[in-house]
Amino acid sequence: MYMKFFYSLFALQMVVSLCFAQVKVDGLLCENRINPLGMDVTHPRFSWKLVADKRNEMQTAYRVEVSEKANFSGHVWDSGKVPSDSSVFITYKGKPLQSGKKYFWRVKVWDNTGKASVWSTASWWQTALFNTSDWKAKWITPGYTEDTTNRPSPLMRKQFTVGKKIRSAVAYITAHGLYEAQINGQRIGDAYLTPGWTSYGKRLQYQTYDVTSLLKEGNNAIGVMLGNGWYRGIIGYSNKKNVYGKDIALLLQINITYEDGTTGIITSDESWKSSTSEVIYSEIYNGETIDHNKVQAGWAQPGFNDEQWSKVRVEDYPKNILVATYNEMIKKHETFKPARIFKTPKNEQVIDFGQNLVGWVVLKVKGKAGDKITVSHAEVLDKDGDFYTANLRAAKAQDTYILKGDGQEIFEPHFTFHGFQFIRIEGYPGDIIKPEDVTAVALYSDMKPTGTFTTSNPLINQLQHNIQWGQKGNFLDVPTDCPQRDERLGWTGDAQVFSRTATFNMNVNNFFAKWLCDVAADQSPEGIVPFVVPNCLGFTQGSTGWGETATVIPWNMYLAYGDQRILQNQYSSMKAWVDYMQHQAKNDLWNSGFHFGDWLFYSVDDDTDGSSAITDKYFIAQCFYAYSTQLLINTATVLNKQEDVTYYTRLLKRIKDAFFKEYVTPNGRLVSGTQTAYTLALNFDMLPESLRTQAAQRLVENIHAYNNHLTTGFLGTPYLCHVLTRFGHSNMAYRLLLQDTYPSWLYPVKMGATTIWERWDGIRPDKSFEAASMNSFNHYSYGAIGDWMYRIMAGMDTYDDGAGYKHIKIMPHPGGGFSNATATLQTYYGNLSSGWEIKDGKTYYSIEIPANTKADIFLPATHADEITEGDKALALDKDITIGKSEDGYVGLKVGSGIYHFAVTGVVAAMPVTGTK
Repeated sequence: MYMKFFYSLFALQMVVSLCFAQVKVDGLLCENRINPLGMDVTHPRFSWKLVADKRNEMQTAYRVEVSEKANFSGHVWDSGKVPSDSSVFITYKGKPLQSGKKYFWRVKVWDNTGKASVWSTASWWQTALFNTSDWKAKWITPGYTEDTTNRPSPLMRKQFTVGKKIRSAVAYITAHGLYEAQINGQRIGDAYLTPGWTSYGKRLQYQTYDVTSLLKEGNNAIGVMLGNGWYRGIIGYSNKKNVYGKDIALLLQINITYEDGTTGIITSDESWKSSTSEVIYSEIYNGETIDHNKVQAGWAQPGFNDEQWSKVRVEDYPKNILVATYNEMIKKHETFKPARIFKTPKNEQVIDFGQNLVGWVVLKVKGKAGDKITVSHAEVLDKDGDFYTANLRAAKAQDTYILKGDGQEIFEPHFTFHGFQFIRIEGYPGDIIKPEDVTAVALYSDMKPTGTFTTSNPLINQLQHNIQWGQKGNFLDVPTDCPQRDERLGWTGDAQVFSRTATFNMNVNNFFAKWLCDVAADQSPEGIVPFVVPNCLGFTQGSTGWGETATVIPWNMYLAYGDQRILQNQYSSMKAWVDYMQHQAKNDLWNSGFHFGDWLFYSVDDDTDGSSAITDKYFIAQCFYAYSTQLLINTATVLNKQEDVTYYTRLLKRIKDAFFKEYVTPNGRLVSGTQTAYTLALNFDMLPESLRTQAAQRLVENIHAYNNHLTTGFLGTPYLCHVLTRFGHSNMAYRLLLQDTYPSWLYPVKMGATTIWERWDGIRPDKSFEAASMNSFNHYSYGAIGDWMYRIMAGMDTYDDGAGYKHIKIMPHPGGGFSNATATLQTYYGNLSSGWEIKDGKTYYSIEIPANTKADIFLPATHADEITEGDKALALDKDITIGKSEDGYVGLKVGSGIYHFAVTGVVAAMPVTGTK
């Protein structure tokens, strides 16, 4: 009796709880970051997530408060109650912000039942230095005469006294070159290779650090080590040095607020001292040499005797180009212990870490004073099992360590990085290297992982792993082409073809926003987008597919994140690129100049099919000319620039008319009959609708002619499977995905790859290599297939009119012999997922839609009666509206929540056979 009473009471409490459940607010972000320190954005944007335990949760209004005080007594902005369902990128509209000040903010929301949330937990951000006049520090360089051959890393230090208790202290630091800073012997921050790489002549980043806990009342010391880095080190081709300048310099300022409310400041100036460090050589390509006999113990601590140190020189370098850092800095991430330690046939001591990564190795060692250890880095072994470095070209990629001989010593580089899976160790004391004494450390920009993708096929899961590690290894402050050889440059074509895939795996919103500023900065007055950004090569030619970085990446960032400010900031750059192409074109046809074309496409070695995989470069140029123009029209529409919409819409029609006249025969054949030609023409809608079906069939026939292999290069590959699916050939898309002989995505996987290769056959079946002059084994471009796996196979996409996954499209494509596939994505609204599993004659779908969004779900079925949700027929589920159906899919409209569907006897794409 009593038990029955308690169960009844519990049930009543649950009903009451559900009736009065409040929506919660969580995941507060300011400019896409949690509590960011050091932002020079005068009108920051706020984002938050709604957390709800019921379906169809929508925000109907919000209120944001911003205050200088944590208890919110007094406001610099109170938005009031704003009727809106917007919860992402809400722009600050309060009083003008002040430099170097902390602001607190919180939000409350109202949902679609009229209930209000409680105030969120307070978040904060701290501004950086808005004005050049805020900088009181002076640029300083070493006062001694430099060794211009080896250029050892300088040390700079200053000792000072703090006479009062400190409430807060904030350091602002940048350099010509790279820097690592300490206060009282403790490292400032956990970022590496700072201040990062930008177009230094126009934009130089500084970093902001809270150093309150590092300072103390009484004597203090600050010390900074500098490295050549990208600024004056070897970069680009031909052993080129001093691209941005010959100097190496420091700019540092600490703003102190004392407990009594007064303030103080410590700056880099003529009072500092300089000397040389134990880093006697440091270059990004060649590696680093560290001599522990030259360590100046305690140099960054108070009381160190610096009487033998030189003075510094004060220089009048510009400060009006300084910008705060708002992208994620490079940090340490995964670590790897040796997978095996072995001797090669050449009797060399080699360690395999089991993963091609980017970073460096930390080495612990005991030996005699003067012992020299050399650590060389390689991605692969040759066919005989020996250490292989020919593909590094001129990059030495060696770290050399000279022992002091005073017990166990730890060596770790400072201002270099390497791309490697294997290391060779020479000169190691003794015969045995212990695994615990060697650790590989991965370095990459500290982007938050956002996407996961898993299937029933282990090879595809490894492909996804390789895509992610290709991204990690090449996203070190700029999107590089490769991380190991004498290049490591921000190639624009590589970045644009991979950009949409990149948005799934990690949050790259700020990463690309920062880099796009450099794209615009390095763009020529005529609108030419350089081949690499930052433009350390100095080339001023414009190539289609590479210049599209200016248009494709901003639009992809808008689609993935709903970030209109990127479109606003980049609009002039986008327009300049399109206008450049227009000026190059004659009668709206761009058929002149240099173009890379479909870079690294498959080429046959015999005359079986002649040169059919070679696509006319001007054909490609015209397609991308049209594509960029379309993206500019899209952007102008979002930004409400109607005059531009009208002008460029007319231009686009003329571009397509010129294409049709030049490159299409009367019966609809293309003058280039390649996979890339048909893929681009179809993807960019270059053909009339009446000719598209037959063009898609010709594409399929071409693939069949190559025994179901792709032949596309950098520009055709990202769109190939998308086009096949769009025109009803998902079976063929699956065949290409699952093909495991050259050329294919799975061929490198079966050859043991742990990252994406630059070439389809970087290692040939007989274990020989492609030409060492261009054969990277960590090169993300071909990983663009990931976008098809996430958006088509798992079916998770966003509509243009609800960019950033505010309005979601779920349209999975089961097939390919897979029994399951699942993708998850952390959006700015919350977790989004789409998965399917085939078993017992049914296809089961599990879908999660985040709060404050809506979704159109399309499930492969001939009629809604074939679909159940949970154990109910669709017609009985009040949370689901049966909507429009298309192409053998039943359309459903839903709000937020978790949904489980079952479809009887339907698989969209049949199992793939005969892929060889």
